[in-house]
Amino acid sequence: MRPFRPSPVIGSNHTPFNCKPTCSKAMNNFESQRAEKAARFRELAAKHENISTGRHLAARQRLGMIPLGQPILIGHHSEKRHRKDLTRIDEHLAKAKEHHDKAEYFRRRAAAAESNRAIFSDDPDATEKLVDKIERLKQRQGAMKRANQLIRKADREGLADLGFSEETITRLFRQDYAGRVGFPNYALTNNSANIRRLEKRLAAIQNAQDDETTEEKFPGGVRLVDNVEANRLQIFFPEIPSEEIRRELKRNGFHWSPTAGAWQRHRSNRATYLAKLLLTNHTR
Repeated sequence: MRPFRPSPVIGSNHTPFNCKPTCSKAMNNFESQRAEKAARFRELAAKHENISTGRHLAARQRLGMIPLGQPILIGHHSEKRHRKDLTRIDEHLAKAKEHHDKAEYFRRRAAAAESNRAIFSDDPDATEKLVDKIERLKQRQGAMKRANQLIRKADREGLADLGFSEETITRLFRQDYAGRVGFPNYALTNNSANIRRLEKRLAAIQNAQDDETTEEKFPGGVRLVDNVEANRLQIFFPEIPSEEIRRELKRNGFHWSPTAGAWQRHRSNRATYLAKLLLTNHTR
């Protein structure tokens, strides 16, 4: 049987290795939507950066109309125009800074969307991904335990057979500030806790597969939809809600989705409780 090959330990002898999935799959619709979101953020970043550049150029052009070092000539016919030019320059520079900051914000959002590898419950492949991740964590747990057994026996050859490089083996035998070698207890404990957490998530997702989308109506034509397919609790208003209601929605974790045309957040018992409480108080 081909031995398990853990990745090298990085940084110190107390940093657990990372096991990456060996299978590669075509991008599903959920992942495609995430990629499209990142692309939209990139487009918005480019749009605001172009506006910022244009404002900078406008400020420089306006500044070029004023002779270098020319003060405002009080009482002169040029005074009004000079003051107006300075005001416009300040406005252009302020707007340039504002749009530059927006461009940076959308660039960060795009980078976050591209690098996000979290497994979301509304991903149609969530069950399979969780099973795969749990299996990799269990392999990691077994490899760390076996490595510690071999380290106690000073069996470098056995560690090499497990797939550790000479450099990694040297690190594993290097003592930390407390005189410990190998993988510390907290690494095993944290990894085991992650396994249990993911197994609970997997069970919850599997149990939710039997759920069905439901809708509840409130006064004023307001609809509360527990959307199982989208994994969102959605509130539909027949018209734009008041500023007070919008403030309450945001405070309770709901966000406006132009795509869905609803205020929504991820499904949960607490989300349903908060939504019903809010709608009961504000839609009488």
